[in-house]
Amino acid sequence: MDAIYTAVATATHGRDGRAVSSDGRLDLQLAIPAEMGGNGQGTNPEQLFAAGYSACFASALGLVGRAAKVDVSDAAVTAEVGIGKQGESFGLAVTLRVELPESVDAETGRKLVEQAHQVCPYSNATRGNIEVDLVVE
Repeated sequence: MDAIYTAVATATHGRDGRAVSSDGRLDLQLAIPAEMGGNGQGTNPEQLFAAGYSACFASALGLVGRAAKVDVSDAAVTAEVGIGKQGESFGLAVTLRVELPESVDAETGRKLVEQAHQVCPYSNATRGNIEVDLVVE
């Protein structure tokens, strides 16, 4: 692959540290969620992954929508990223909830979401590695 763009970020002190992008636009205090025994006073990798995946998937949906001449510009994508024990280590699971405009019928919407799942870079990166559940609302 020839990269068109490369994002660069550095994290220090893991889940209880700080993440900063090379351009300084992202500068976040990280904290372990309270549900995992932390203080929850910062963001966490799962939130960052959810934000990235939902934005990327929404863009992929717009791409396939334009190709099909279906306006999905008002769609909303919510990513739920769960982390839990998986054997001796940890794993992730994702649910993508796609809320389509009322003007898009259910069958067309489902097809577009499935097509977006085939072209989204995050979906391609996770395919076969983690469970991704698509929910069309």
